[in-house]
Amino acid sequence: MKRVLSFLAAAALLLAGCRAEPPAASDSADSDLISVGICQVGAESDWRVANSESMKATFTEENGYQLYFEDAQQKQENQFRAIRRFIQQQVDYIVLMPITETGWESVLQEAREANIPVILVDRMVDVEDETLYATHIGSDFTREGEIAMEWLEKKYPDETPVSILHIQGTMDSSAQTGRTVALEQALQRHPNWTRLASLNGDFTQAKSYEVVRDFLAQQPTPPTLDVVYCENDNEAFGTIQALEEAGYTCGEGGVTVISFDATRNGLSLCQQGKILLEMECNPLLGPLVEEAIQALESGETLPRQQYVGEASFTPEQVTDTLLEQRAY
Repeated sequence: MKRVLSFLAAAALLLAGCRAEPPAASDSADSDLISVGICQVGAESDWRVANSESMKATFTEENGYQLYFEDAQQKQENQFRAIRRFIQQQVDYIVLMPITETGWESVLQEAREANIPVILVDRMVDVEDETLYATHIGSDFTREGEIAMEWLEKKYPDETPVSILHIQGTMDSSAQTGRTVALEQALQRHPNWTRLASLNGDFTQAKSYEVVRDFLAQQPTPPTLDVVYCENDNEAFGTIQALEEAGYTCGEGGVTVISFDATRNGLSLCQQGKILLEMECNPLLGPLVEEAIQALESGETLPRQQYVGEASFTPEQVTDTLLEQRAY
């Protein structure tokens, strides 16, 4: 897999009077290193930061890797540029956390033509030809949402009206799509459940605070809120702040807050009773990506999907020990 410029080719360039280009990624001083280009979404949430740190801690020179890390700052065009830069650098592997699911065919085809395997992490891509990527490693977002809805059905088992405020993540991302689908299916099953609004929190605390605050301010009277369904922890943090400033109580006897990620801060609010259900979404995927790369190095064929095992938490399940041991 490693592309090493031969001595004869280099000599030929010199004899021809050509100026040699800067060494490609895998032509570094230590050609035994496996070069990995990682294209991250950004740093929009606690989950994302932990995911990036897991990658950086795994793909070190001490572990046998040359890491090229790009932060796309939540712009798909930046991810396109980063992948094309990795191709020019002739990295051995590309690890992509796609911002949205669509629009990837051309750049993934370019990677395949360069014989560079692409490993998808966290979010998925929607492409007709699934062989454009080697494997996907991450969560089953729809199943996460389904488990949350099963919990909510047990909490509201009768025909009492249930009003739900929905805080969506980055639109067209896999996490947003899967978690939204689960809620919409539950709404179809329960005609007594009403979705008051779907607000785009973009997986960030600041935007979620703003959209919830503005939504409440626009209502002629304070609406009845039974449930707020936040598609990640940072959205829950902003939502809880906005609700409490508006006079709502979050927790048992007040607004039922459901959140995803189960970060340390999210679990802390769950332990306090402000978040009543935390669905885990594990960001520490670096070791699993390394396992995939080592399997490809050995010539193995990877499964198209590799889902991570995860748990759910209610306030009584969150202990001080769990919080102390939480790595993110």
